[in-house]
Amino acid sequence: MELLRSDFFYELPEELIAQTPIEPRNASRMMCVDRSTGQITHDHFYNLCSHLKKGDLLVMNDSRVIPARLYGEKIGNGTFIEFLLLEQKGDKLWEIICRPGKKAKVGTRFSFGGGRLTAEVVEVKDDGNRVVQFQCEGNFFTALEDVGQMPLPPYIKEKLKDKERYQTVYSNELGSAAAPTAGLHFTKEMLEELRIRGINTAFVTLHVGLGTFRPVKEDNVLEHKMHSEHYCLPKKTADLINETKKNGGRVIAVGTTSCRTLESVATFCGEISESEGYTDIFIYPGYEFKCIDGLITNFHLPESTLIMLVSAFMGYDNTMNAYRTAVAEKYRFFSFGDSMCIL
Repeated sequence: MELLRSDFFYELPEELIAQTPIEPRNASRMMCVDRSTGQITHDHFYNLCSHLKKGDLLVMNDSRVIPARLYGEKIGNGTFIEFLLLEQKGDKLWEIICRPGKKAKVGTRFSFGGGRLTAEVVEVKDDGNRVVQFQCEGNFFTALEDVGQMPLPPYIKEKLKDKERYQTVYSNELGSAAAPTAGLHFTKEMLEELRIRGINTAFVTLHVGLGTFRPVKEDNVLEHKMHSEHYCLPKKTADLINETKKNGGRVIAVGTTSCRTLESVATFCGEISESEGYTDIFIYPGYEFKCIDGLITNFHLPESTLIMLVSAFMGYDNTMNAYRTAVAEKYRFFSFGDSMCIL
């Protein structure tokens, strides 16, 4: 089967790209799609519970975004430098993207926040990324909170007033370079309402890399190489998933990152069990889902791996129809946009 990147294109007016988060979080609109029929209804996220049943399980990604963008200067001559932290490799040791790259040779040192953080380049990788050793007084992540900025996606031009609005209310495990945005709609009150109604929640961790924004460049989708991301599925979550399935409940992934974690574990292990590792799973139409029964997600970029994942779950025709409807109904798109509930 040949899958073309252009198959997943749709026209999106620029004014529908949400530039700021809506207040309150759960006031966003929610398109509800029956994946067996493709039938669409329109609602708001604060009514999510009315679409779920007692005994259902929502699986959420509790990764927390780090303020991974740093602006500083080269020690010695004060030349401007920008770092974007990608992945922790050791104690205060990080793989980064930097620009201008020619200023960052091995041994070069940089200062951020007036010396609150300093860094030395220890390796230049084949793809141009650097590995740098940071130094600071006290806790590295505390220093990063002081001097770093949120690495908002390139399509968001507005400055974020409150850093916490690019975090889910249940974010806990530091390590993402981008937010698992499907969870941004939840409020603490909604989590309590879920509990009262007997709808369970469980957590996985997948640290979202900037590869999530990497466009598919190959015309033939199957030639695209997925980026790798670190995940953890704890025993408590595995037990809850297996118990939910046994009792006839539905396992609903909150976001494509939770979906990729669950499907990776089910694929690698042949079952849902405690697991930790790296995944580069690429889910596109034709994929047979092994774990999830529902998906809560935002509206994704045209020709992206994420719209391909949604198409695999909901069906290609249903997906493209839903996106055309979302444009016609003026839904808000992407990270700070509206939600889609597929059951």
